[in-house]
Amino acid sequence: MTNMPFGFSSQDPDDPDKGDSSQGRSEGGSGGNPGDNPFGFAGMPGPGGNFDIGQLGQMLTQLGQALSHSGGGQSGPVNYDLAKQLAVQQLHNNQKTERPSQEQVKAIEDAVRLAELWLDGSTSLPAGVRSVQTWSSVDWVEKTLPVWQRLCDPIAQRMSSAWLEALPEEAKQAAGPLLNMLGQMGGMTFGSQLGSGLAQLGGDVLTSTEVGLPLGPEGTAALLPANIARFIEGLDRPISEATLFLAAREAAHHRLFGHVPWLAQRLLAGVEEFARGIHIDTSALEDLAGKIDPSNPASMQEMMSSGMLEPKTTPEQEAALTRLETLLALVEGWVDVVVADALGDRLPGAEALGELMRRRRGSGGPAEQTFATLIGLELRPRRMRDAANLWRLMAERHGTDARDQVWDHPDLLPDSSDLDEPLDFADRWGSSSDLDDPIAAIRRAEEAEKGKNPPNHQGDENPSTDQDEDQGPDNPRP
Repeated sequence: MTNMPFGFSSQDPDDPDKGDSSQGRSEGGSGGNPGDNPFGFAGMPGPGGNFDIGQLGQMLTQLGQALSHSGGGQSGPVNYDLAKQLAVQQLHNNQKTERPSQEQVKAIEDAVRLAELWLDGSTSLPAGVRSVQTWSSVDWVEKTLPVWQRLCDPIAQRMSSAWLEALPEEAKQAAGPLLNMLGQMGGMTFGSQLGSGLAQLGGDVLTSTEVGLPLGPEGTAALLPANIARFIEGLDRPISEATLFLAAREAAHHRLFGHVPWLAQRLLAGVEEFARGIHIDTSALEDLAGKIDPSNPASMQEMMSSGMLEPKTTPEQEAALTRLETLLALVEGWVDVVVADALGDRLPGAEALGELMRRRRGSGGPAEQTFATLIGLELRPRRMRDAANLWRLMAERHGTDARDQVWDHPDLLPDSSDLDEPLDFADRWGSSSDLDDPIAAIRRAEEAEKGKNPPNHQGDENPSTDQDEDQGPDNPRP
């Protein structure tokens, strides 16, 4: 899997091994070694060069403007204005900003409309698409940025507060006012990395929901025709088939997100849960004060990219990542099964396109890259196949209505162990006498659990038990 310079990894977005040397740099950036000009300011005097007071003044002005821009209109821990600017610039540099034609717009609208008709026969969930849009890669960046902000803010905020909390008092006193500047530099660094990641994703994603999250506006199905054309290069199938196939996947995602009210919130909360567990090892920060050179801004940049501030994954975070991975696998597995049933023999290339999507995941597609670089979660294709097998088994055993009924409540969903043993999950579901009312079954289970652990009332020598509660007036408590 190729890790992108996204989120808070220590990878250098200007690493020439990662692609075009122009990526990750502002328009005024130097074309030389990024270590010689860490902030991309034009005219910065380099080692051995002639000192020019005018160049120094220009550099200081640009640095002040950058830090001012970081604080102005940017209240969060990440500079999203910078992220957007860099993403759009890199997409232009890579010539991946094709605007959709009117023919493409109509073709996508027709494909979504037909896909919705076919999906009606393969799922009990009603249509969730309220509008259809055709995006360019720049459109994708602009329209999904609000959700990226929600995803990145808790991690960036916790990263910032965690290392500040762990910083020894001596280091805080030594750093003094530089701490505020360091925070601003962190916001710029995160924004730069995010911008590079969004550019790579924007030039590759096919639909608004491909990464497994509802990134776009609610109820809006969106496809990117230029990326779709690149996606099927080398595949001997017409683009109309790929468009219809991807329209069905997009519409199926929206049926879930639109009619399972807790799903989107739970997915986003999974990232937030991970962020709450971020902890910085204080032993790695004891010599922080000695590493900050007030006269050398490059020392701060080097510290930010050295990995010193990278947190270690805790057991609680591992558990949160497992839950998030399982939920994402269940979403993608359900979509795979529903779309395969809907298209069936109607679309000749459906099987080939489905296999192409599976290979895309296995080689590290946008969804896998996103979560690997954002929170260190590697989506395993095997989990998605296991989830698809479970949903298929549920439909065969109990029908599509019962299969979709599993989404009625989060407590009904399979967990990671159920993906390992889907037959056991299907058997448990089929043996339940509450198949027609699973929510009532959950409530009864909760009441039963309370009965097993009754409150211990102080001063009550004989606290009630489940057996006592069942005794009526003819069977008084002894």
